[in-house]
Amino acid sequence: QTDPFETTATILPYLIIVTMFGVGWMLPIDEIKKVASQWPKVIGGTLTQFLVMPILALGIGLGFGLHGETLVGVILVGCVPGAMASNVLTIVSRGNASYSVSLTTLATILSPIAVPTMLAISASLVDESTRAVIESASSDSSSVYLDSAFKLLKWVVVPVIAGFSMGRLLPQYESEAKTIGSNVANLAILLIVATVVGKSRENLANLPGIVFGCLLLINTLGYVGGFAGGSLMKLTHPMKRALTLEVGMQNAGLGATLATQLFTNPDSTVAIAPAFYTFFCMFTGTILAWYWSSKSVQDDQSQEVTSHEFN
Repeated sequence: QTDPFETTATILPYLIIVTMFGVGWMLPIDEIKKVASQWPKVIGGTLTQFLVMPILALGIGLGFGLHGETLVGVILVGCVPGAMASNVLTIVSRGNASYSVSLTTLATILSPIAVPTMLAISASLVDESTRAVIESASSDSSSVYLDSAFKLLKWVVVPVIAGFSMGRLLPQYESEAKTIGSNVANLAILLIVATVVGKSRENLANLPGIVFGCLLLINTLGYVGGFAGGSLMKLTHPMKRALTLEVGMQNAGLGATLATQLFTNPDSTVAIAPAFYTFFCMFTGTILAWYWSSKSVQDDQSQEVTSHEFN
C-alpha cells in the first residue's frame, strides 16, 4: 500500500547535490590549471558537445516522428552536460584522462547557461503540442528556462565549487573522498533510474518502442560526432578518444532528475527517456572503451598515453 518511489522521488535533487559535491572534492587543482592553460582545446571540445548532442536529439526525435512529452524527454537528453562516467571509461580506453576531466568540469559549470539555452532553441523548432509541454512546466513560459538554470546552478555548480574548496582545505582525505564520491555517484544514478522507471511503470506500456531505437541512435552518432569534432580540431588520438566518450555519454541522470522537478505532473513521461539513456550510454560506452583498450594508440607525437599530452 506504500509506494517507495514516492519517497525517493523527493530526494533526487539531494542525491545530485551530494554527487556533485563529491566530484568537486575529487577534482585536482592541476585540472583547473590545465583548463586555463589549454583553454582552446577544452572550449572546442565543450562546444562540440553542446552542438552535436542537442542537434542529434532534436533531429532524430523529429525524424522518428516523436512529439509531446516523449520528444521533450529526448531533447533533454541532448541538452545536459557529459557524464562523469566518461572520465573512468576514458582511462579504460587509454585515452587522455586529463582532457576528459577538464571537458566534464567545464560542461558541468556551464550547464546552467547551456541547458536552458539549448532547451529554448529546441522549443522554438518543434510543433505546438511539444512546445506546450515545455511551457507547461511553469505558468510563465520564460521562467521555465530560468527555473532550470537556477536548479542547475543550485544542484551542480555550487556543490562542485563547495566540494573543490573543501578538498583544498582537507587534502589529507583525498583518497577517502574519491572512494566515497564514486560509490555515492553510482548508487545515486541507480536510484534515479529506479525511481523514474518505478514512478512511470504504468505509462511504460504506452511508450512507443521506437523511442529506444531513437536513444540508441543518438548515443551512437554522438560518439561519431565527438570523434569527428576531435579530428577537425586536430587533437591527438588519445584526446579524440576522450572527446568521443564525453560527447556520447550524457549526464542523463541529471536530466532525469531535472525532468522530475520541472514536469511535476504525476503522469508525466518526460523523465523516461533520460533514465533509459543512462543505461544505453553506459552499455555502449563500456563496449567502446574495452575495444579501444585492446588497440594501440596511434599518434603522430607519441605511441603512449601520457599526462604530458595535456600539460
